[in-house]
Amino acid sequence: MAETNEIIDEIFLEFEDGIEKATAHLKSELLTVRAGRANPHVLDKVYVDYYGTPTPLNHISNITVQDARMLVISPWDISLVKEINKAIMASDIGLTPSDDGRNIRLSFPALTEDRRRELVKNTRGLAEEAKIACRNERRDALEKLKKMKKDGAISEDDMSSYEKDVQKTLDAATAKIDSIMDEKEKEIMQV
Repeated sequence: MAETNEIIDEIFLEFEDGIEKATAHLKSELLTVRAGRANPHVLDKVYVDYYGTPTPLNHISNITVQDARMLVISPWDISLVKEINKAIMASDIGLTPSDDGRNIRLSFPALTEDRRRELVKNTRGLAEEAKIACRNERRDALEKLKKMKKDGAISEDDMSSYEKDVQKTLDAATAKIDSIMDEKEKEIMQV
């Protein structure tokens, strides 16, 4: 019986870990969404050709917020200014860099109402992907529990109780994802 409890605990730990990973991934993806204010995280996915090696921009430069709508990128190696410009232009962040030979400036224009709605739609898609990942984790956990019931390791009553616990955990994760999404939507729609 003790071994059965350990297996069940492991199933629940894997389930909760999967949900936590899906939520953390959503948060990291939402950080890269441009909401009209200068945010260094929009550059997290920009990689620069650093002597033949694709390197994250924040590993080869300082990125600072000059004011609410301006980022300043100060490369540690000034010879990389052209490569950084090229990498920013090739990325899909929708910003045009300007440089003075030493620093690169990214100006964040005010978002139009249509662009704000489009960003909200995209972020809702990201939230839905996170919910789907959580539901997949639920399915995997329930399949493992059903196999244990089929093998006679747990009773019908225990199975019913475990199903309720899994659903309760999923409901809490869905509520958390909705809360994260609502917060991001308010940030995007704020003028």
